[in-house]
Amino acid sequence: MTRGRVALDSLLTLIAPVVWGSTYIVTTELLPPDRPLLAAAMRSLPAGLVLLAVCRVLPRGVWWWRVLILGALNMGVFFYLLFVAAYLLPGGVAALVMSVQPMLVLVLAALVLGNRVRPVHVLACVLGVVGVGLLVVGPEAELNPWGVLAGIAAAACMATGIVLTKHWGRPQGVGVLAMTGWQLTAAGLLLAPATLVVEGLPAQITGPNLAGFAYLSLVGALLAYSLWLRGLDRLPAVTVSFLSFGSPLAATVLGWAVLGEALTPVQLAGALIAVAAVSVVQVVAPRGGPARSAGHREGAPREEAAVGTRG
Repeated sequence: MTRGRVALDSLLTLIAPVVWGSTYIVTTELLPPDRPLLAAAMRSLPAGLVLLAVCRVLPRGVWWWRVLILGALNMGVFFYLLFVAAYLLPGGVAALVMSVQPMLVLVLAALVLGNRVRPVHVLACVLGVVGVGLLVVGPEAELNPWGVLAGIAAAACMATGIVLTKHWGRPQGVGVLAMTGWQLTAAGLLLAPATLVVEGLPAQITGPNLAGFAYLSLVGALLAYSLWLRGLDRLPAVTVSFLSFGSPLAATVLGWAVLGEALTPVQLAGALIAVAAVSVVQVVAPRGGPARSAGHREGAPREEAAVGTRG
């Protein structure tokens, strides 16, 4: 894979975490308060049903339970935990907690995909966490313990989902949109009953609530996850995981542009460090030689796309 192709695929994939960076501001400004299950269900189920109607293809055989697992990890349980963190923590603190995800992907990719952990990846992890910390955490940061636990669990869910997505690939002849629709629908079907039993429906849904739900479903789920899973199909898992640092960067910029939050020199320095962490991984990614990769279509030859080993 050429550097130009890697750069293009990375930029398209980066759109997803940039969009997800708006989740915090949409949650606090537009959604009904204290309803993480409802927010998660409304984010996943409508988008999944739209993609199912468009693609008109269903899983077969082992893919029924694989889609259920991937949908829960990548979207269902992840969405719920993310919204719990967003409700209980300031957006910056939630983003900092979630920044452990690339480290978890490094470990899981080594165990499951056979990727070698390279020193440059460890360096990028450290740079990323330091950059996000400088970027988003101020003296007013509040550390709600349940929010922190929810953020760490959410990062673990997505990290596991990233690695399993690479490990299982997708069925032969099934496109990325269909895979996205399967997972979003599975997530929504898991979340909808839990929402009705635990939270119930709010007495009133306002116009801003509907706008927030529509944005999170159509843009934050349908569009963003289509690009994210496309990136996972084409790029190494570790490379994709580091793109998640774009989420706190986007959240900070939106806080400045929409809410009028000031950007300090320390925050700007943190932004540059986080960008450097992502850039380091993108630069070294094409140098990875043959290694086991599971980002393949079932029934097709495996592509040698893993990071961290040379022929």
